[in-house]
Amino acid sequence: MNFISTLLLSIGLAMDCFAVSMCAATINVKQDFRYRFRISWHFGLFQALFALAGYLAGSTIARWISSFDHWIAFILLAWIAIKMIVGGLATGEDTCPPDPSRGKTLVLFSVATSIDAAAVGLSLGLLQNDILATILMIGITSILFSILGLLLGQKLGTLFGKRMEIVGGAVLLFIGIRILIEHQAMLPIIALITSNF
Repeated sequence: MNFISTLLLSIGLAMDCFAVSMCAATINVKQDFRYRFRISWHFGLFQALFALAGYLAGSTIARWISSFDHWIAFILLAWIAIKMIVGGLATGEDTCPPDPSRGKTLVLFSVATSIDAAAVGLSLGLLQNDILATILMIGITSILFSILGLLLGQKLGTLFGKRMEIVGGAVLLFIGIRILIEHQAMLPIIALITSNF
């Protein structure tokens, strides 16, 4: 795979990071450099690690997780989305969703946006790529797109206030549903790839 193909693959994987980062930026918490760094770094790191894990695990793990990995991503995104929507609808501060740049919420976001990268990692083994360069590009692209999403989401949050939390939650639900639908379309391809091992 050449540089352009690897870049396009990296951008495709980074789009979920971009969308989720935009949603994270709509939550009413302090958003300084450290906030943006924690989210973007974790998103990029998890994308790279999941791609590497898919590459190293090969068909064994792919066959095992392909039947439910999409449900994990959907449940994680839906749970966070509901908290965001509830926080956006509520008038009190006590119902605000947790800070997405810390703890359990950060890990859930990172895992949910990276599950697709494991399947991509599996296919990288078949393409006989320079795996380290590809994984590095996946990680860096995800970091950059996450930063872009955070900055854009913060601007929208400033313009539209708490309503953006509701929109952000709805977008997360949409991403989760899209993952479910895409997985159904990808099942024959995953079966074909894993049968070659």
